[in-house]
Amino acid sequence: MKYMLMIYLEEHSLDEAERQACYVESTQLAHKLKADGQYLAASPLQPTAMATSVRVRDGKRFVTDGPFAETREQLGGYYLVDAQDLDAAIAIAEQIPMARKGTVEVRPLIEIPGLPGD
Repeated sequence: MKYMLMIYLEEHSLDEAERQACYVESTQLAHKLKADGQYLAASPLQPTAMATSVRVRDGKRFVTDGPFAETREQLGGYYLVDAQDLDAAIAIAEQIPMARKGTVEVRPLIEIPGLPGD
């Protein structure tokens, strides 16, 4: 089953050295998951200042700068993995470096037949 591991943290909680160290550790984890046949994708996200939110109401498009949620912690990155079950996905999530500073939400994907790549 595929799981999205979404990484939430306070956006400015890391200095540049900590951020670079996190990228190195996260890359190592991605290579380990790839070797185990569990890696599908991973990436940090640009800061929320680069975000754009889109809503459509009554056929009209509304585009606003910034993320939709106004919370202290923001979505900072993700891993997309293939894990045997929720326990296996949680075991991967606890290895993500930012789990030590923020929160990693583990959510199973709904697989829809007929999407590209199927």
